[in-house]
Amino acid sequence: MKTDTKNKILELKKQKNAIILAHYYAPAEIQSIADYVGDSFYLAKIAKSSNADAIVFCGVAFMGESAKILNPTKKVLMPDLSADCPMAHMVKKGKIEEMRNKYDDLAVVCYINSTTELKCQSDVCVTSSNAVKIVKALPNKNIFFIPDKNLGRYVAEQVPEKNIILNDGYCPIHAKISLSQVEKQKMLHPSALVLTHPECEQEILSVSDFIGSTAEIIDFAKKSNHEEFIICTEDGVEFKLLLDNPTKKFFFPETRPCCVDMKLNTLDKLLHVLETEENAIDIEEETAKKAIMPLNKMLELAK
Repeated sequence: MKTDTKNKILELKKQKNAIILAHYYAPAEIQSIADYVGDSFYLAKIAKSSNADAIVFCGVAFMGESAKILNPTKKVLMPDLSADCPMAHMVKKGKIEEMRNKYDDLAVVCYINSTTELKCQSDVCVTSSNAVKIVKALPNKNIFFIPDKNLGRYVAEQVPEKNIILNDGYCPIHAKISLSQVEKQKMLHPSALVLTHPECEQEILSVSDFIGSTAEIIDFAKKSNHEEFIICTEDGVEFKLLLDNPTKKFFFPETRPCCVDMKLNTLDKLLHVLETEENAIDIEEETAKKAIMPLNKMLELAK
């Protein structure tokens, strides 16, 4: 059945000049059929440069929205419109305006994991792979980093010359990774390196051997001479880690970090949107014009 579904997807994709983008946290069956698999920054660049007529984004809402903002004339479809990111909404209404009134020379730096509305109120977007580089490049001394406090705190440590004001948002999946479970894995696998996403809490970062974006974690594991790794990020990354490193071993905390929203992307839903072209992302023109500015600034500064 899955083979038939995959064949139909490939046939429709060709007919409709569509590309399939999948985040590393999407299910393995989705990653295996996607044209491009990556983290938020990589997929944003692919969406911007694509010549396809339609983009099917297997991720969560903010990713599909970003793809549509960057490609206003193309169809952007999502297998499941209910797939969302709780952190993307974690900035209280009026907080940005309050910070702009409070601080002179303020830049609002918005993690791409955010709603279109938040992007419209921001000066530049960032991803976990380019946040440090972009914050360093900004002329502003004061930075209001939204919505993720954990990534913001990590950036603040890397860029001490800036005054970085943190928001109180967080990723529920990464925040649930506990120190006790990481330490337990370390006891079971003492030679394993701990590779961690900066969305994790400080106590996890403090016991890590490497901190980086999803793509950077994958790259580190591939280049490393070590054979065992404890992975502190969403478990969808395991597919690519094993694909790149079939002889290496990867361990996750006992309560595996799993984003239920990302797992809403399935082959059946992917086939359905290609057949029907339902679940199209629609953003008003004026909103898109405002939201594209911080995204374009991100792509420019991150070159």
